[in-house]
Amino acid sequence: MIDKVLKANEDFTKEFEPKKMSHMPQKKLSIVTCMDTRLTGFLEPALGIERGDAKIIKNAGNTVAGRDVIRSVAASIFALGVEEVMVIGHTNCGMANVDPEKLKTSMEEKGIDPEEIAKVDIKEWIGAIDGEESNVIQVVEEIKSSPLIPDDVPIHGLIIDIESGELKVLVDDR
Repeated sequence: MIDKVLKANEDFTKEFEPKKMSHMPQKKLSIVTCMDTRLTGFLEPALGIERGDAKIIKNAGNTVAGRDVIRSVAASIFALGVEEVMVIGHTNCGMANVDPEKLKTSMEEKGIDPEEIAKVDIKEWIGAIDGEESNVIQVVEEIKSSPLIPDDVPIHGLIIDIESGELKVLVDDR
């Protein structure tokens, strides 16, 4: 696969016209979303955003497990000028209803030490969620309740239909 990626990059750079851009998000927006491959090239146009418009924070199931999401949202606000945050989940998420036992078995089959697996709550660690909409609402609340996130920054919650691209607002924090 790496050879294909390097070839694609070579082709891309031959045709690409470099443009100096700021690392600051032009729409002063930060988005917390899922790493699902179906969102690539889909989410941004569905939201009307382009390269340079927003900071996009992705992880499995768009959860706040661990400290990275809060840290990244805080960095986008305090260091990069973000004034609004959107948590955007999607329908038919692969992290919904993950089977922790099946995951544990798969990890062990790939050589992961069972003692290391036992040190974590597999469901929480992997980012498994019980429902796409309830997860978005929970993540919004976790971000809003963090003492490191200012009260005057709106934190919205939305879900995008992975097939049609239609957005549904779950939390409107205006």
